[in-house]
Amino acid sequence: MIPSDKFLESKGVRPTAMRLLVFQHLAKSKVAKTLSDIENAFAKADRTTLFRTLKTFEQKRVVHQIDDGSGIMKYALCEEGCNCELERDLHLHFHCTNCGETICLTEQKIPHINLPDGFVAENANLVLKGICDKCSG
Repeated sequence: MIPSDKFLESKGVRPTAMRLLVFQHLAKSKVAKTLSDIENAFAKADRTTLFRTLKTFEQKRVVHQIDDGSGIMKYALCEEGCNCELERDLHLHFHCTNCGETICLTEQKIPHINLPDGFVAENANLVLKGICDKCSG
């Protein structure tokens, strides 16, 4: 695996200490994280700095934002080779209604949808809701 600093540089992100910490935190996680989750992981970090880090990561396509219907945006690392393209890179997400965790189902791609003439898709999000394997077992 490519080192974190080199990966961020390849995406056009200057690898500051905080950006590296946030990236590594997200890389270790199997579930999408909220800003509050990340803030709790770095108690001494400034909330504004963390928010700006996530926004920079989103703009540079390091992370994608997930609206799982909980009212709180979550963030997950993009998979390798992802350019967050509407036509190629969209995948399903699963939100557990019991524990509240949201995971990316990157193997399950959202199929291309032919829109009527004049319609332009700017975003798509498909979230399955139910009970995750940890909660159902």
